[in-house]
Amino acid sequence: MIDGLDVHVVRKPIRNMYLRIKPPEGRVEISAPVRMADAAIVSFVRSRRSWIDANRNAIRRQAQQAATTGAVEWNDDLRRAAAASINKALPALLARWEPIIGRSPTHITLRTMTSRWGSCTPKTGRIRLNLQLGLMDRRFLEYVLVHEMTHLWEHGHGAGFQRRMSAYLPDWRQLRRELNQHMVLR
Repeated sequence: MIDGLDVHVVRKPIRNMYLRIKPPEGRVEISAPVRMADAAIVSFVRSRRSWIDANRNAIRRQAQQAATTGAVEWNDDLRRAAAASINKALPALLARWEPIIGRSPTHITLRTMTSRWGSCTPKTGRIRLNLQLGLMDRRFLEYVLVHEMTHLWEHGHGAGFQRRMSAYLPDWRQLRRELNQHMVLR
């Protein structure tokens, strides 16, 4: 508990601290380096409190809207349709972006993800994409694919990653903001 805010802290063998707000109830999760002092975590949360509150409120609003509008839940037909949509779009997207980025994924997997739009294992070149992207505007699939392919060069989200993303997709920050307004389906 930090200043009345319930914060779930997970210590991992990582270098940096990460903050996530998890739908549907807006749970605050911190991934922190194993040896990081508790005071540093408290300071980190306090420095981002306005961002946390704003995003928790947005997530709660989305959850309420979903509850009142009869939100879509995954079923086999929806999974098949989403996968078909992504698989149809991927060849053209890869043909466009592989020469620009200069790296290619070794394998792309489609998965139902509850807290991410995609992930990448740079060491193996594997990329995983959230199946929900197949139900959304294609520009979001393109953004996530470019984001994950950029991780084949840059492991974190530091200056090098941001520089590459700005060169590849100048409006990537706006796309990220729009994408993150969507609630991940369960």
